Amino acid sequence: MDGPLKNLLVVDLTRVLVGPYCTMILSDLGARVIKVEAPEIGDDSRRFGPFIEDYSAYFMSLNRGKESIALNLKNSDDKKIFDKILSKADILVENFKPGTLKKWGYGWEEVGKKFPKLIYASASGFGQTGPLKELPAYDMVVQGMGGLMSVTGQPNSEPTRVGTSIGDITAGLFTAIGINAALYDRQKTGKGMYIDISMLDCQIAILENAIARYLSKNEIPKPMGSRHPSIAPFEAFKTKDSYIIIAAGNDKLFEKLCNILDVPEMFSDEKFNSNSSRAKNIDELKTILENKLSAKSTNEWVGQMEKDKIPCGPIFNIKEAVENPQVEARNMIVKAYHKVIGDFRLAGNPIKMSTYADPDKRGDIPDLDEHREKIIKEFVN
Repeated sequence: MDGPLKNLLVVDLTRVLVGPYCTMILSDLGARVIKVEAPEIGDDSRRFGPFIEDYSAYFMSLNRGKESIALNLKNSDDKKIFDKILSKADILVENFKPGTLKKWGYGWEEVGKKFPKLIYASASGFGQTGPLKELPAYDMVVQGMGGLMSVTGQPNSEPTRVGTSIGDITAGLFTAIGINAALYDRQKTGKGMYIDISMLDCQIAILENAIARYLSKNEIPKPMGSRHPSIAPFEAFKTKDSYIIIAAGNDKLFEKLCNILDVPEMFSDEKFNSNSSRAKNIDELKTILENKLSAKSTNEWVGQMEKDKIPCGPIFNIKEAVENPQVEARNMIVKAYHKVIGDFRLAGNPIKMSTYADPDKRGDIPDLDEHREKIIKEFVN
């Protein structure tokens, strides 16, 4: 891939989701990524379903465009190979439990002294400091401990996990952001640095309205279904055949909505003439709106509201989302090649840059240790 990170070398010591997601972003932005995997076993996610001809679609969706070499970092010969690769690297990304790499001689203190220009990024459940630093964590653990599950789901429902692994993904994103900031800093100082990313920290960072509400008002938010805690109308409403999302986030949009639904008098009613009054009378507001919305299908209402630029939309399943013409137009479903199964379709890169192309085909998906001979020839021999 061509991109702003072209000619940078990333050593990828990661597995499953947090780290591979981060290094996939770096690869999509043009960096060369050498994925160092455990011999025979490889990345744990190679054994995660769904499978296509015994190959993990989960692994393939996160590891396009990378090279693979299997090394045992407890083995002296393999460590020599790894050192040679690391000596040419710009970035090292790892998501082992804190302290693991230090035991093998590759903690930041050792590596940073040996390679002072290296940017070394660690992503872990709880970070490198604090009382929980040595504990393992998975996505759902930090969703729960980070408060996200407490505001997800319907009122009085059982604890509900967000439908994607946002605990891992946000940590992967923040790791990539930190790495890019460190690259800019290195241009000024000539020095690398250590980046410490905690999955739990990242969940706290994205609590948005919920954390603002608690810290300013001492209110503990609860699940509200699709409803927004501060803006109304801003949720899913029943129509004749399904649901429609309506996000009339200001008074002008609400006035337009009232006219489309043929209830112009609502806008002058003191119970609904401002966002704060609508939020106080949200249940009555929803009843009135759904009574009107029940007359037509979701698609009919979407068509009408889009003409007046009212933010709205249907609730798509994954098939409908992936096949949406807007998603297709934005090149958000691309292909990567695997030597056994052929072309594999996967999510594209949402970062669109004027200077660089956004091709619909990405780098190949590596088998375990596939690039060993090439890498050893380049870095060792």
